[in-house]
Amino acid sequence: MTQPQDVRAAAFLDRVRGLRPSVAVVVAFGQIFPAALLSLPAHGCINVHASLLPRHRGAAPIQAAIIAGDRVTGITTMQMDEGLDTGPMLLREEVEIGATETAGELCERLARIGARLLVETLDALDAGELVPRTQPEEGVTMARRLRRPDGVIDWSLPAVRIFDRMRGLTPWPGVSTSFRDQPVKVLWGRVFEGSPNQSGAPGTALGLLDESLLVACGEGSVFAIERLQRAGRRALDAATFANGERLAEGERFG
Repeated sequence: MTQPQDVRAAAFLDRVRGLRPSVAVVVAFGQIFPAALLSLPAHGCINVHASLLPRHRGAAPIQAAIIAGDRVTGITTMQMDEGLDTGPMLLREEVEIGATETAGELCERLARIGARLLVETLDALDAGELVPRTQPEEGVTMARRLRRPDGVIDWSLPAVRIFDRMRGLTPWPGVSTSFRDQPVKVLWGRVFEGSPNQSGAPGTALGLLDESLLVACGEGSVFAIERLQRAGRRALDAATFANGERLAEGERFG
């Protein structure tokens, strides 16, 4: 894969200057534009950001919204400045997050909405109808770049937070735990709403119920694992995994 150009390099700036651009559009780009580049397009640089700014500035806004348990997110088009997603807002549209929606699914929806909102932004810019609005100082959060270790399950969290992290980290990096000192991917699960017959410290296997493997979590909550996968093996439903491993109640994950 070709590496992106260094937007601060003199050769790149000279090339853009020679194009005499009217406007530049940026979507999910991993570099911050310097002032020398921001000033080249006649109408500046416009960024399409997948959150309702100033919430979830940064590299992973879609994942961050789901992990945080947000019910609503959206798309914001903004005039770029030298900060990280700090420029004046142009247009924005709210989007409800589905109760079981993953980051991958939400990304596909927001991509379609973002494309439409970008066209509307450019049309309004051409018509001289855009009114930039300064982002409020309150409500700022940052969505840092994700890493593989972010997917390791902390069973001391409440089950609903584990569920949100699983959704937010699907498809990448996914969530995982350890069982008998070996890594196991948790491909899907849900918050268990009933009362299990057993209890235990976070990470304790509480047995099978309705084909799901119940695991104790923080604050007395329970997570129901539905599908798992050992490294290098095929994905299994929880019952097949538990029976194949001869899992005993009281064994620990993580």
